[in-house]
Amino acid sequence: MASETGHITGTKDKDYNIIWFTEQCLSNVLRLESYAEDADRAGDTDLADFFRRAQETSRKGADQGKELLASRLAA
Repeated sequence: MASETGHITGTKDKDYNIIWFTEQCLSNVLRLESYAEDADRAGDTDLADFFRRAQETSRKGADQGKELLASRLAA
């Protein structure tokens, strides 16, 4: 089977990849919030802080993905 390059989805691979990356970053932000809350409930502030730092990194990735996608779709 040939690789999908937008013929089936109607979305070019490079645009799809940005969309996928952004969605994954946003999903990580939500998941990491749950992990941080679990650590807070267990009284493990070091672990909660670790997850919140990771969450911020994912949030930055999502913001960058959204900006890049918006600029490319506007062109």
